[in-house]
Amino acid sequence: MLSINTASAGNFERILLATDGSEYSEGAVRVAMELAQRHNARLLILSIAVCNPEYASLVPDLEEIATDKAQANVQKIVEQAEGIDFEVVVKLAEDPYQGIVDAAIEQHASIIVMGRRGRRGLARVMVGDSTAKVVGHAPCAVLVVPKVTHLWNKNILLATDGSIHSKAATLLATAVAKEKNYPLTVVSAVVASHSTERRREAEVIVQKIKESLSGSNIKVSCIVEEGRPEQVIIDNARKSGADLIVMGTHGRTGVERILLGSVSERVIGQAECPVLLIKAD
Repeated sequence: MLSINTASAGNFERILLATDGSEYSEGAVRVAMELAQRHNARLLILSIAVCNPEYASLVPDLEEIATDKAQANVQKIVEQAEGIDFEVVVKLAEDPYQGIVDAAIEQHASIIVMGRRGRRGLARVMVGDSTAKVVGHAPCAVLVVPKVTHLWNKNILLATDGSIHSKAATLLATAVAKEKNYPLTVVSAVVASHSTERRREAEVIVQKIKESLSGSNIKVSCIVEEGRPEQVIIDNARKSGADLIVMGTHGRTGVERILLGSVSERVIGQAECPVLLIKAD
């Protein structure tokens, strides 16, 4: 991700809120506004005017109709943004996810905030195709927000497997925790087939994170647990009362395979709280 240094420091200076005007964006709108207020940040309210160039050449005013619809999608949000430094961004694109990614690059976004669909059906249905693709291709951290949630203010859960992407997530999670000394729960999952050495590595990983925060006022809990990684993460988020999950994602390669079955996509689809994802450069 292009803005990993900014994001990993917790500097959310330019927040890109991607909305389609549907009910699934409600939580994202609320959290993006709260995040902008907390960080005194610029809120970029983005709506994609979806338009196929092939059809546009055949149907008069198609681009104008798509743009008007996108403008209407952001109007209610604008009415709620009193006291927030905001800017409306309407972008024409054939595919919503590509429009969001391109806008994030053009606007130098520190983070993309977007909604998630309901919790029924397959992971792909729950997460939404555009959301999964944005996570995989975004140039910055992505915060995926369920409909009925608020900005975190209790406990942060960091999911780690020791990969380079998890190291980026560790930097980000510790920066967020340090904002207000939020308790941090560090979770690493192992499966039945893992060797004794791999299990020991998991213990070392979480303990090193705890030791790195020994000089701070942050309370750190370390958990290494056997089970399906996504279920271990979801269960411990619930047990610890976490209202934010932070994790690394392998991104683009997984997205090309549609991410179905990936840990990050399943966590996004099942989590009861926002999930903050980041890739390493």
